Amino acid sequence: MTASPPPRSRAGMIALLCVAQFVVVLDATIVAVALPAIQRSLLVATADLQWVVTAYTLTFAGFLVLAGRLADLHGRRRVFMAGLALFAGASLACGLSRSPGLLVAARALQGLGAAAVAPAALAAITAAVPDGPERRRALGVWTAAAAGGGASGWLLGGVITQQAGWAWVFLVNVPIGVAAVALAPLLVPETRAGGEGRRLDVAGAATLTTGLALVVLGLTRAQIDGLRSPLAAAGLVAGVLLLVAFVRIEARAIDPLLPASLLRSDGVAGANVVAAAITASTSPTMLLCVLALQGAQGRSALATGALFAPFNVAVIGGSFLGPRVVRGVGTRATMSAGLGGIAAGVLWLLASGGAGAAPSALLPAFLVMGVSLGCASVASTTAATAAAGRARDGVASALLTTAAQLGAALGVALLLSVAAAAGSPAAFAGAIAVALAGAAVALRAPQLSS
Repeated sequence: MTASPPPRSRAGMIALLCVAQFVVVLDATIVAVALPAIQRSLLVATADLQWVVTAYTLTFAGFLVLAGRLADLHGRRRVFMAGLALFAGASLACGLSRSPGLLVAARALQGLGAAAVAPAALAAITAAVPDGPERRRALGVWTAAAAGGGASGWLLGGVITQQAGWAWVFLVNVPIGVAAVALAPLLVPETRAGGEGRRLDVAGAATLTTGLALVVLGLTRAQIDGLRSPLAAAGLVAGVLLLVAFVRIEARAIDPLLPASLLRSDGVAGANVVAAAITASTSPTMLLCVLALQGAQGRSALATGALFAPFNVAVIGGSFLGPRVVRGVGTRATMSAGLGGIAAGVLWLLASGGAGAAPSALLPAFLVMGVSLGCASVASTTAATAAAGRARDGVASALLTTAAQLGAALGVALLLSVAAAAGSPAAFAGAIAVALAGAAVALRAPQLSS
């Protein structure tokens, strides 16, 4: 394992890795506001339009843990650079696509590259930055980049689509990716897990990757076609069966992909539940607001994106505030309070008219939700990486991101179905319940502080 670089070099390393993380998370949401323009340009059938989003989330969520383990075994910098090169090349293919099929295929490759970048980058940070206040600050910056990337997609998607065209939603990634790949050997030290005889658990990797991808597929199709859709049901059943098979394989594996001790760890388990609850409560809430603003209220992509600027700023602010809050009250209280704040913000929206609330009512709710999301995310990342240990940094980082991805997919699938059946107020009430349930779990997690 490579020694930690000096503080000045670490600052450059953290900046580079955080920029890369911002971009790969951004691409999960930036395309949402551009979908109407893509549909008009490529003549995409309404039923097929969701695959532009789904192709990315399927490969992103499905391959995260496998990529995290490969980073631990073969080098975090190597996997980071390979993933970023694939991501940039696939982004170019997305921007140049002139048919729906090519765009969806390129989005799948883009998600595969993102799956390699995210866990390798976070593991590189935790391996190179000493534990303590400096690492908490680094994780605060990292979380600001990740959470800010997801939140900024709503704003930047509208601005870029309206001002430059939908293709630039993807093409903007290319120069960033090329520059980051060139700088990585200069700024990012190569690190890998220690120990002899470590190897990839191929059977476990295959069942987990395929199982996660099928679960995400089932949840996504449930969002579009309903929970009774044959494709949704088949995906969920097959995915769950493969995950059960994965558990049995891991019990017998010599060097398991996900050791039982890691999954049983209260710190890892609690942090992952919190990560899932954060996205399961906020993603459907924000998406319902986007749909209402562009649908019922008839606002343009640019105007819609602009209304989300306060949320973006609040998420980043909360992420920088998070390390101080963790130092003062610990990870457990920070995670619980953050999810409580998310519930309070959604409650404000519910009291103000749900997804159809006036723009003036959105501002206070978005500010509270954004700051709370940022603080809770920092706390969950700190708790998960501290509990995992350096030998599994990549896997722990991947597991945390997978939990967030699955939380978003599950929350959107279930709560948008609730909104379709009973209206957005019922969906908002569901989001409040999810956030409060996550807060209750956080209160039982181990306490970490200074």
